[in-house]
Amino acid sequence: MGLGIKVEVIHKETIKPSSPTPHHLKNTNLSVFDQFLPDIYVPILLFYPNNNCEEVNNLVAERSKLLKTSLSETLTHFYPFAGKFQYNDSICCNDQGAAFLETQVNCPISKILEKPDFVMLKQLLPADMESRQEGTSYLVQVQANFFGCGGMAIGVCISHKVSDASTISKFISSWAAISLGSNGTTPLVLPAEFGVASSFFPPLDFLNTPQPPVESDKENWITRRFVFDASKIAALKSKAATATVPNPTRVEVVSALIWKCAFEASRSNLGSVRPSEWFQFVNMRKILVQPSAENLAGNALALVSAKTHGSKVDGDFQSLVAKLRKCFKEFKVKYANDVSGEDVCEFFKDYWKLVDQDDVDTYTCSSWCRFPFYVVDFGWGRPSWVSQSMEYRNLIVLMDTRDGDGIEACLTLNEEEMAIFEGGKELLEYAALNPTLV
Repeated sequence: MGLGIKVEVIHKETIKPSSPTPHHLKNTNLSVFDQFLPDIYVPILLFYPNNNCEEVNNLVAERSKLLKTSLSETLTHFYPFAGKFQYNDSICCNDQGAAFLETQVNCPISKILEKPDFVMLKQLLPADMESRQEGTSYLVQVQANFFGCGGMAIGVCISHKVSDASTISKFISSWAAISLGSNGTTPLVLPAEFGVASSFFPPLDFLNTPQPPVESDKENWITRRFVFDASKIAALKSKAATATVPNPTRVEVVSALIWKCAFEASRSNLGSVRPSEWFQFVNMRKILVQPSAENLAGNALALVSAKTHGSKVDGDFQSLVAKLRKCFKEFKVKYANDVSGEDVCEFFKDYWKLVDQDDVDTYTCSSWCRFPFYVVDFGWGRPSWVSQSMEYRNLIVLMDTRDGDGIEACLTLNEEEMAIFEGGKELLEYAALNPTLV
């Protein structure tokens, strides 16, 4: 794991819910959104330096016990997370529990934060993104990494079959609130209504068979981290503003710049111009007008897309921002009142069909911005860094920076295109490549 850095698993156990799941909740149907999402783990890492200079040995034992006890209680509220995935239509809520690993890392946390390295960060997670949960049967795996200095990193991997970014955020926030609440305050467990999504968006019979694994041909794919601070985003917004889009958002301007620089890198690499398409995951909880949609648990993700046809005017920065705004606006108007299983089929079928084409550059963006990961406090303060990176071809994941105003983008491109992309003058005018976190 990097020069001289060793991560040693010192303890493994299964954490079961603190109370058994009632009989009438023993089976939770998947929604059509859950059915379409791949059987992979979604990872997240939260880093906590030891700011109090506490005795390290006592600290490890205390924190580990607190994490396990509070996780057990959290699984009672999020009971499908402690269950078992069945075929592609339901979760058997059998209280089998979550995996919990404890590790010792033989370096200070600052060594990791000085220059984050994705190969290194993977060692702090309990599972690879590609490993299908059926191999372990756990839907949730946790790895508590304790550093020599007393700092810690909590790695969480949750099956995409039961969660998207919104549900993961609720789970981790509730877990932290229960942990913090052990000092006498009443924990705030965020509402998550399991099974409701499947009544709104029933599963489709033809998807009731195990899906083929997601192939992640990563032989020559490489992931890099770019940080856009608040002042650079303000400059980008100013550059992007037009009569059509006078008030572009942070996500729109960062997405448009990455899209532009990525397809230009592809053209430079191939020596030819071809169309490109940007797919953006959309949180349907923010689209649907039903008040109950806000608390839907599981997955509620759709896809919107914007295209370029290869002309210079078609692909300038302001045009790309306008395209992103237009496709989202049209989507919102079309689906605010209702979305059917057939609609969901169309979103994902179109997506997989295009992603597999060789004559179009396709990019997929998932924005985790505005989810409150930086306020997750288990009892030892807020995280100094939250990292989310899913290494998949042409995938871009956007996260808030710690101050909430900047954006951190992790993206995966093939090596040849990344070499051109990361040296691009326009990109580096607004983004810093893997800046230190110390």
